[in-house]
Amino acid sequence: MKEIQIKLFKNGNRIKPFLKWAGGKSQLINEIVKRLPDKIKRSKYIKKYIEPFVGGGALFFHLKSYYSIEKAVLIDINRELIICYKVIQKEPNQLMTKLQKLEKLFLSKSFAEREEIYYDTRALYNVRMNDFDYENYNFEWIDRASQTIFFNKTCFNGLFRQNKKGEFNVPMGSYKNPTICQTENLFAVSNALENVEIICGDFTEAEKYITKESVVYYDPPYRPLNNTSSFKDYSKDGFNDKDQIRLANFYTKMHKKGACQILSNSDPKNANLDDDFFDELYKEFKIDRVLANRMINCNGNLRGKIKEIIITNY
Repeated sequence: MKEIQIKLFKNGNRIKPFLKWAGGKSQLINEIVKRLPDKIKRSKYIKKYIEPFVGGGALFFHLKSYYSIEKAVLIDINRELIICYKVIQKEPNQLMTKLQKLEKLFLSKSFAEREEIYYDTRALYNVRMNDFDYENYNFEWIDRASQTIFFNKTCFNGLFRQNKKGEFNVPMGSYKNPTICQTENLFAVSNALENVEIICGDFTEAEKYITKESVVYYDPPYRPLNNTSSFKDYSKDGFNDKDQIRLANFYTKMHKKGACQILSNSDPKNANLDDDFFDELYKEFKIDRVLANRMINCNGNLRGKIKEIIITNY
């Protein structure tokens, strides 16, 4: 596996997330990487890497491109997302065959015909959710993953959003010629996921894997800056202030294990300078404020530079 990573690095072919994911960390990678422990930056080696909210995996795939990771554990509560990870890990060729067929069909149609394909597929996707076997890997997972990726490449803003019933409810976007099957990168992603443990569950599932040799990166659903923030439901369960407090308590507990921890979130002070929500929760740790682009907002005029927080315990 190490040889594959080195080859990708030399060719300048950095592994990229296979999905566009709301809250993705591509724009914050440099800020996060420069805060890695000095020993890791010098050696380019991580013994154990854990992400309890993997999402699109931007940081993980970046690290796999430039660092040697002996053991990795990726966790997310979104079961549709985890299906994609496992299918790409196990059967990338079969998945790409299905994606190529979807791409060829979709691009050959008029806009009206594309809409029909999109909404018919979405309706079927949501109906099948009710009796789909999410626990045991089987051939139906390949179809499911191909549909999730298809939506991600063709829906509005590349969002993945679920209502309280767990139904995918994002409308179709207006892309002219979307690339639905990114063959080269999917192969690279599959290589990166070799021997990686992939788990569907709450972030607390990470506890059994975290040791003093671990680097843990937390990228939870961001706390909305105001009541009109346009997007926060990555899964049907949501993530509210009680969950943020639960996470802070978990972070403190894992600190006592001696793990190196990094956590990113929104900065409430963008909206209210007196909002010390995270400053109080993580007051015993180092809190840095960095500039980032707000990418998910229904109002284009509200997309721009804002501050986000990066919290480290070392």
